[in-house]
Amino acid sequence: MVRENRKNAVDLMIKPDRYLALDVLRGMTIALMILVNTPGSWRQVWAPLRHAGWHGCTPADLVFPFFLFVAGVSLFFSLQTSEGMSRKALCLKAFRRTALIFALGLFLNTFPQWLTDYSQLRILGVLQRIALAYGLAAFLILAAPGRWLAPIGALILLVYWGLLWVGGGTDPYSLEQNAVVLLDRALLGEAHLYQGFGLPFDPEGLLGSMPAAVTVLIGYLAGGLIRRPQPEGVLIRLCVSGAALTGAGYLWGVVFPINKPLWTSSYVLYTAGLALLVFALLIWIIDLRGVKRWTLIFSVFGVNPLFLFLLAGMWGRASNKLIFVTDAKGETVTFAAWLYHHLFVPLAGDSTGSFLYALAHVCLFWAVGFALYRRRIFIKV
Repeated sequence: MVRENRKNAVDLMIKPDRYLALDVLRGMTIALMILVNTPGSWRQVWAPLRHAGWHGCTPADLVFPFFLFVAGVSLFFSLQTSEGMSRKALCLKAFRRTALIFALGLFLNTFPQWLTDYSQLRILGVLQRIALAYGLAAFLILAAPGRWLAPIGALILLVYWGLLWVGGGTDPYSLEQNAVVLLDRALLGEAHLYQGFGLPFDPEGLLGSMPAAVTVLIGYLAGGLIRRPQPEGVLIRLCVSGAALTGAGYLWGVVFPINKPLWTSSYVLYTAGLALLVFALLIWIIDLRGVKRWTLIFSVFGVNPLFLFLLAGMWGRASNKLIFVTDAKGETVTFAAWLYHHLFVPLAGDSTGSFLYALAHVCLFWAVGFALYRRRIFIKV
């Protein structure tokens, strides 16, 4: 049985189509994105599901870089199945996908369009960061020889460190004086930036897309590792690489703080290293040990990731801006507020009720994803 599992693992590592461990990791990130982004109340969020206030890294801060890491692994497999295409055709394909994902991000930011104040429209966002990081990484992969990708990624991280140090103020890693916000204000204007930090600053800023692309590159290089035979050797390489990057990111963080809103270079190494370790663990459990029954919980999200993320975002906005109900006091409230206060708070209290509200939404979109999965409907973005 063990030999059969190992043979299947080798087959999966050679075939560039569906890769179960990758689908599960991608699905985990989407499920956690929905869980983190949809609390019943933003004032009642469990600590592990809160982003770090500024410097630091919580479990919630791992979700986005894990998704970009997975995008890089998927990009490796995608290019393996496109070997017959010219470089020009591949570049056009990558550009179209980048433009489409960015446009979907803008669509989500404006939804519902007829209620949007376009003078205050946020231009950037999660999908926009995915698009820019993916597009830049794809361009580098198609333009440079494979052996140069790791040095190029290291150079980008060093250059980004220099840009923040030189381009910022007297406290270059602070919220007020970093080079990321200075560039975004100059190019986009304060009114079009995220306002949630108490001042105009976008955690998915333009400059931060440079190191985010390195997160994608690391995923791409990991895809090259798992294509090799001898699964035990692959696991060792993934674990050693993951431990090395995590340690390097943690040590670099002493002088260049680990910071998600700035997507600092130390944050790139630290989170990519953890992603490699988690990926290795999933490969060991799923492909080497053959324990697969539980994987449907996450692979349902993993085969339609961006569609389910977009749908969850649209529903969140609709339930807070479009759908209203009258409560027992005769007051008109949003459906989201009514649902949280009248169902989940009485059931479990403010804090746990807020978590269960988010968990219920994860289950809701899992059900949507499962309906698509059973019909073999995979919506590619």
